[in-house]
Amino acid sequence: MTVYFHEEDLPADVLGAGAIAIDTETMGLVTPRDRLCLVQISDGGKDEHLVRFGPDSSYDAPNLKAILADPDRVKLYHFARFDLAAIEYYLGVMAAPVFCTKIASKLVRTYTDRHGLKNLVDELLNENLSKHQQSSDWGGPVLSEAQRDYAASDVRYLHRLREELEKRLEREGRSEMAQACFDFLPTRARLDIAGWPEHDIFSHA
Repeated sequence: MTVYFHEEDLPADVLGAGAIAIDTETMGLVTPRDRLCLVQISDGGKDEHLVRFGPDSSYDAPNLKAILADPDRVKLYHFARFDLAAIEYYLGVMAAPVFCTKIASKLVRTYTDRHGLKNLVDELLNENLSKHQQSSDWGGPVLSEAQRDYAASDVRYLHRLREELEKRLEREGRSEMAQACFDFLPTRARLDIAGWPEHDIFSHA
């Protein structure tokens, strides 16, 4: 297992074919205010790639953008709604089609309200995931080894989680419902950016 660190773009031809796991780190949770600092990506093999963007970045990352925008590659996320918004706002591409492990978990693990990535990795994969660096400063001039390992771990398990969750979605007859939710996520992310982050536009209110 190797974590590769890159500045401003992903090198060409470092990923294998097929679905890719994606995560982001930002300066906070308000997309237009809190800049995108890091994009993590994995093809499900033994390596993870981290692409860092500086405070004055133009976000001109042609190799990374080409992969994210590829309509033939499924993108795996945990809480895709946030990552999709950050990627589109700063990189200018919609990184779809989507499989979101958080949504899948909520559809099949209805016996619990614990749908965090750490919970899924623990229950479904029987592995421990540390979240100690979750709220650290991702915009600093140097990322520590602990930060890099934490960032890489956020994409390290998504391919395996997808396999387990797809089995449960099929078992419970909710695969079609899940796919409909995944297909709506790009629009949900755009609603967040446009100013409707929490309001349910489908409600009577």
